[in-house]
Amino acid sequence: MAAYAYADDAMKLQVPFIQLPLAFDADVLADEIARLGESAWRPHPQGFPGNSAIPLVARDGNPLSDAVQGPMRPTPQLEACPYLTQVMHAIGGVWGRSRLMRLSGNAEVTPHVDIDYYWREHMRVHVPIVTQPEVRFHCGDAAVHMAAGECWIFDTWRMHKVINAADRARIHLVADTVGGPAFWEHLGRGRTPGGAMRPWSARHVAPEHGHTHGLMFESTNVPTVMTPWEVKEHLTFVLDDALPHAALGQVSQVVGTFHRHWRALWAIFGESREGGAEYRGAAAKFADELERIAAGVKLRNGAGLAHAVRRLVTDVSVNDDNALQQADERSGAAPATAM
Repeated sequence: MAAYAYADDAMKLQVPFIQLPLAFDADVLADEIARLGESAWRPHPQGFPGNSAIPLVARDGNPLSDAVQGPMRPTPQLEACPYLTQVMHAIGGVWGRSRLMRLSGNAEVTPHVDIDYYWREHMRVHVPIVTQPEVRFHCGDAAVHMAAGECWIFDTWRMHKVINAADRARIHLVADTVGGPAFWEHLGRGRTPGGAMRPWSARHVAPEHGHTHGLMFESTNVPTVMTPWEVKEHLTFVLDDALPHAALGQVSQVVGTFHRHWRALWAIFGESREGGAEYRGAAAKFADELERIAAGVKLRNGAGLAHAVRRLVTDVSVNDDNALQQADERSGAAPATAM
């Protein structure tokens, strides 16, 4: 049985971590990255201390863009790294926004949950390149050290954090994907830390000098107008994850009323921009009402139900082609004392 669930077009792992059966030459990757120079590194888009990145896949290939909406293409930095490109090709995903992410020594990625629409549709792949045993990745109740050259995914819906207790910086390839045939094959043969013992090995992917490896990139990643079927799927997902609360009955009624209204608007307008004002008005009214009646309702991962619905549905239910939607990478953040 595979160690993940893929139901109703939503990616959610049944376990905190899965190691994919691939292994890469971390020293070669580190050399490629070093040649990019310190000037290639950018501060974290939300300004978190000790966190910096080199964009590899970005909107229109622009290394200054942190957008998650629009055509994703390789940056000049990725094109300068042939083995890094080969690594991503071997993983086999259709790639969204992807970066090299650096965490300074004695720094951390603070506890948080990824609840944006973007995270509902993407797996996040980690390939450690420069790391030390003191670097620990925590997800839910589990924690692992991802060794250099390994390949991992984790459940972004759970509370997670990273602590680098070493003096040296940690550098990972952090690549976001909606999957792909080869990726799903790797995932089906992945292993979970502490799981049942069975024969397992990771295929070593050695550098192939002189070869060109083409990658697949996203061109479409958000709806023009979210269909009523997708609206229903996301709302059901959130309600099913809610902790018991006296307000849930009223919340369900409000959710049902909104979905029926959205379905009626869809019957009139479909994806036509002529319905933009009506769609946005319905979404705003629903979000405000939900904030009022569901203020104390929490999900199992600690996020607020109303906030999750806003980030998964109402904030992204209508989109403009020229919008530069970004994913909040510390959405639903918990206090630093969590976990």
